[in-house]
Amino acid sequence: MSAANRTRIKICGLTREQDVDAAVAAGADAVGFVMYEKSPRLISPERAAELTRRLPPFVTPVLLFVNAPAAQVMAACERVPGSAVQFHGDETPDECLAATAGGRRPFMRAARIPLDDTPFDLLKFASDHASARAILLDAHVEGYGGAGKAFNWSRLPPSVNCHLVLSGGLTPANVTDGIVQVRPRCKTLAVDVSSGVEISKGIKDPEKINRFVAAVRAADALLA
Repeated sequence: MSAANRTRIKICGLTREQDVDAAVAAGADAVGFVMYEKSPRLISPERAAELTRRLPPFVTPVLLFVNAPAAQVMAACERVPGSAVQFHGDETPDECLAATAGGRRPFMRAARIPLDDTPFDLLKFASDHASARAILLDAHVEGYGGAGKAFNWSRLPPSVNCHLVLSGGLTPANVTDGIVQVRPRCKTLAVDVSSGVEISKGIKDPEKINRFVAAVRAADALLA
């Protein structure tokens, strides 16, 4: 399988050592830690640093923020060496750049895709956030994500000239179909799961993580 055909995987909303270990053992490329105060998966930068120390080389920690001041983002990133940033709120392009040293720290920008037929111009959004390493696609729900809701993937543009991360309501049962539908529309595709591999909010299920990863690899085999 070529690198272009391999779907990269992020397991988000981790709060416990055993869940970090399970994500790594299953083959995750990245693990996500939520810095949003209103999330039930919130952990402190200090706790994220503790959990990150368990990671082997080449597994990336990602810190998720929602409308946080630049100073807060930068301070948390200093606590977690090698971290990337995920902006999941209403951050402007300039705010994203200000919080990542002009984009020198890699970051993703979440696009909140409506669950109904409300228009959303993803091409303009991607162009506005051209400094982002990738655009993450999530369902537009109250609370800025983590609600286990999937948007209608068929409503995405047929061609988006950037790297995409598919998120929002992914589970072991639907991620294969999501990859098959969305991968042909972008440069490369990654997937990001949180609630779809949980027992309860912030508590992951190793068996669900393994089934999710297996379903991603099944999609890769279909598209090889």
